[in-house]
Amino acid sequence: MSKLNISIIGVPMDLGQNRRGVDMGPSAIRYAGVVERLQELGHSVDDVGDIAIGRRETSQNTKLRNLEEVVAANTILANRVHDIIGEGNFPIVLGGDHSIAIGTLAGLADRYDNLGVIWYDAHADLNTAETSPSGNIHGMPLAVSIGLGHEALVNIRDFAPKIKPENVVIIGARSVDPGERDLIREKGIKVFSMHEIDKLGMSEVMTQTIQYFKDRKVDGVHLSLDLDGLDPLYTPGVGTPVAGGITYRESHLAMEMLYASEMVTSAEFVEVNPILDEKNKTADVAVGLMGSLLGESLV
Repeated sequence: MSKLNISIIGVPMDLGQNRRGVDMGPSAIRYAGVVERLQELGHSVDDVGDIAIGRRETSQNTKLRNLEEVVAANTILANRVHDIIGEGNFPIVLGGDHSIAIGTLAGLADRYDNLGVIWYDAHADLNTAETSPSGNIHGMPLAVSIGLGHEALVNIRDFAPKIKPENVVIIGARSVDPGERDLIREKGIKVFSMHEIDKLGMSEVMTQTIQYFKDRKVDGVHLSLDLDGLDPLYTPGVGTPVAGGITYRESHLAMEMLYASEMVTSAEFVEVNPILDEKNKTADVAVGLMGSLLGESLV
């Protein structure tokens, strides 16, 4: 991967779930030195700041919490990401909760003919209002992006679906709801759960992932990395931790292999919650993984 012109955009969104504090995630990641880390690798980095996020809704729509506000923020994000790609830059989006992936993918999708997506996450995020046990939209962005869900979410930027389900690879899943399991089978979504990672090893999982995208002939790959994909031992500052996750070193190996593949064309790092963290540990891990994704090596 050559030296890049990187545009960083923060999305201090906490409306896709109920636990407060994740709106401070972009600030925590910046405090952990993301700009300096990427500049040291020789990349040109432009931090374009944060998008404005509205207040929580006053209505009690328990099936789609804060729907209007989430749609509004993601629409702004989608347009910003779309413009960044148009300028020839590499977008890195800092969250915020994982509902922001709705906007990121909406901004990316029509810039590519056949976009691939790596969903690095403990959760599948394939719920809809009908299947979600919580009504939290941060559990729905992947479903929305393949064209399933409320029309206001699905049709951001006036087209749907944003991605093909067969162009998605989920890595690290270990907390999947029944409706999500049904959808994975129905749509043929490729999943490397923790069982596969334990059985095959991360090197083989990433080798198969990279080959899968080559076989699919994708013309870009977006990495959507939720810090709860890692075991909470390494990333305690997340809102929905799930024990038994990917290790710190496995995650760096995955990022290093993606860098070597020269496939990744955009990325987002989400669900850093400083209130729940220990001395900004989770943000530090996020920045370290960005370094590995963009060329940092051990030697």
